[in-house]
Amino acid sequence: MSTTKSVNMKIIIIGSIDVGKTALLDRYVNDRFIADYCNTLGVNLLTKQITVENTSVKLQIWDTGGQERFKALVSTFYKGSDGCVLTFDVTNRDSFYTLEGWRNAVLNSLKTEQKDFPFTVLGNKIDLPYREITSGEAEAWCEARNISYYEVSAKEGTHVEQAFENIARLTLAQISQNKDMYLMNSISLEDTNVRKRRKCC
Repeated sequence: MSTTKSVNMKIIIIGSIDVGKTALLDRYVNDRFIADYCNTLGVNLLTKQITVENTSVKLQIWDTGGQERFKALVSTFYKGSDGCVLTFDVTNRDSFYTLEGWRNAVLNSLKTEQKDFPFTVLGNKIDLPYREITSGEAEAWCEARNISYYEVSAKEGTHVEQAFENIARLTLAQISQNKDMYLMNSISLEDTNVRKRRKCC
C-alpha cells in the first residue's frame, strides 16, 4: 500500500556518557558497529527515512553528548523535539539512576500542554556477560512512568530497529492527536464566535 502522508520528526537520544548512544544510532541508521567511538561533543545529527503506518517519516535523530559540561548546551536542543529515546548501560547502575534526571530535563523544556510526551527507554550492552541492572528493575521503572522498554545491543543489533520504530510510532500517534485536538479547538472557537454574533443581533 502506498503512503499518503509525509512527516518530519525530531527525535533526541539522551543519557549518560558511554552508554552507547552514538553506537546505537550508527547501528540503526548505517547498520554498522565501530569498536571505538569518540565521545559526542555537544550534538550530532543523523537522519533516516522510514514508513510508519502508511506515513512517510523523515527521522531527524539528535545524538547528544552525555558529559556534565555539555548538559546546558544540549538542553537547548530539547525544544521542538517530538520524541525522546532515554538510554542507559545495563552494566552501569549509575547510568540507570540518571534516567529520572534526563527525563525531567526534557519535560521541563516543554510547553505545559506537552507533558504527555513520547519516551522510549533503551537498556544497552546486553551482549556483555555481566550486568548491574536486571530486566525486572528496568521494566518496573518504565512501567511506573508508562514508558516502553527495550533491551538492546548496538554491537549485535539486537532489538535496535524495533526500538527506534516504536518511538517513531508513538511520536506519530502523538503528532496526529495534537493535530486533531487543534482542529477540534478551532471548530469549537468558531462555533462560539458564531453563537456570540447571533446573540448580539
